[in-house]
Amino acid sequence: MNLAEAIRLRDSSRLPSRRDEDWRWTDLRSLVRALPEPSPLLDAAQLGPGPFEGICETVVTLANGVGPGAIEVSAGETRTLALRNVARGEGSHAAHLRITVAAGAHLTLLESHEGDGGGLSLLSLEVDLASGASCERLVIADGGVDAVSLVDADVRLGAGAEWAQTLLTNGARRQRLETRVLNPGDGTSVRLDGVYVLSGRSHADLTSSVTHSGPQGQTVQLTRGVVDDQSRAVFQGRITVEAGADGTDARMAHNALILSDRAEVDARPELEIYADDVACAHGATVGALDAELLFYMRQRGLPEAEARSLLLASFLGEVIDRIQCSAAAGRMRAWLQGRLGGSAE
Repeated sequence: MNLAEAIRLRDSSRLPSRRDEDWRWTDLRSLVRALPEPSPLLDAAQLGPGPFEGICETVVTLANGVGPGAIEVSAGETRTLALRNVARGEGSHAAHLRITVAAGAHLTLLESHEGDGGGLSLLSLEVDLASGASCERLVIADGGVDAVSLVDADVRLGAGAEWAQTLLTNGARRQRLETRVLNPGDGTSVRLDGVYVLSGRSHADLTSSVTHSGPQGQTVQLTRGVVDDQSRAVFQGRITVEAGADGTDARMAHNALILSDRAEVDARPELEIYADDVACAHGATVGALDAELLFYMRQRGLPEAEARSLLLASFLGEVIDRIQCSAAAGRMRAWLQGRLGGSAE
């Protein structure tokens, strides 16, 4: 399935539908009956500040799909850069960006997806980390309540590389954030984390797949979310341990809270194991906010709204605690605070 080609040809029949197993909860074809005209040019110089403004000097901007096609980090270099993917208006566009991190280099990628229109956008990332390289990818996806926003990343890791990722989103009309990682083993480590805070009629789909192709690789994954009103969250996580990938350590957890009878969470964690001598586990929980804890906090004099916000911030904050870049973690806590209406400490 080639989403970029569907957008380029403006052919809605090529969009995924509920008949496609991996897209059954994020049906695009029935929503997008006709693809909009191509997005107009957008002057990146006229954009306001992004959510990671001031943390680093280097900012790479994709404005309505137009921007650089490659980012390279040289061997041994340590670099922090902000990647802004901005979609404005009612049009449609697709962009592709390749990121290469050479041996022994480290990249902190502060990525934001911003929009205020009702268009359809796709950003495809192709990421290559050489042996011993590392990257922390931190994402705030705030693409607009009327938008259809698609972001996918293909990540290929060299031996001993480290990939750490944290996604934060409040959804969109339809939104899918997909990450596919090839873990070759030999000391390679992967962390895939996410937080979603949904309200209204927003929709967020966090889909990931990690393939362990060699021995002695590690993957840890923690996703937590909150859904309210008539919103819908989708979590799909698949970890595959191929034959010969002995010594793999892979763990996945998804936990969600439903605050409304009309909200929905669809979760599908999967493990496929074809090797021996592995340590693998996965699980998912979906429940309501603990009424006893809420009652206890209200008995201590806290208003209900503040008590709820503190409980939700504590629940979601465990994901933020795993972020390595402290400056970016502060911005992401502030983002959570704005969605929860209280402290995200």
